[in-house]
Amino acid sequence: MTVVKDQGVVVTGAAGGIGKALAARLVAEGARVVVNDLDPAATEATAEEIGARAVPGDAASEAGVAALVAAARDHLGQVDAWFANAGIVRGLGLEASEAEWAASWEVNTMAHVRAARLLVPEWLERGGGTFVVTASAAGLLTALGTPTYSVTKHGAVAFAEWLSATYRHRGIVVHAICPQGVRTDMLATTGPMEKLLTADGARTPEEVADATLEAIQDGRFLVLPHPEAGDYYRNRAADPDRWLAGMNKLQRYLEAEESDR
Repeated sequence: MTVVKDQGVVVTGAAGGIGKALAARLVAEGARVVVNDLDPAATEATAEEIGARAVPGDAASEAGVAALVAAARDHLGQVDAWFANAGIVRGLGLEASEAEWAASWEVNTMAHVRAARLLVPEWLERGGGTFVVTASAAGLLTALGTPTYSVTKHGAVAFAEWLSATYRHRGIVVHAICPQGVRTDMLATTGPMEKLLTADGARTPEEVADATLEAIQDGRFLVLPHPEAGDYYRNRAADPDRWLAGMNKLQRYLEAEESDR
């Protein structure tokens, strides 16, 4: 029996990409799944395809998260696991606008905080629950070009770490998914960055889902579909100046690539 069999699970950002793959794998493992995304038609299509329940809507704002949690509880009876997968990329460089910063913060970081506020108190009463954050290798390292994404994904990882450090002795299990390049629509919009993001190979959403279920089964906090990200993370901690020099070298490469286009 897998650790998710018969559990009531919510997956946000599940109309496609990693979210859809996670939801499909969870259903296959015997979980009862609610899928959420902003696009009602796409959310309904995913639910019908994989055998889940569609609850379209906003998974980031305070009101949107509250509505999703209430609808999921109404359908599932109780929420045993929350896969906070929804994420966005908005804004480049210092030119990123206030609105782009705000949107990134709301979706990539605060959505997790708002869900945890509503879920964790009940989980503490019951003695357990699972919270899974789809972050990014950008949340462990950095994302050249887009400070909005990099900073807010760092925030997502930091919040996941805080949840685990604070509540793991009371049965709250937390995981942070931190892939590099994944073959989704988001990857196709990264321009010259795509070559760097896929230097260690681009994973499919299904491979990310497989790595996630393995990490849940093994009780590992970090989910690294690209194991190389763990090596980079250790190098960053061991010698920050050398690591930053290497990242700056990559930045200069990207600028040269851009100027040649």
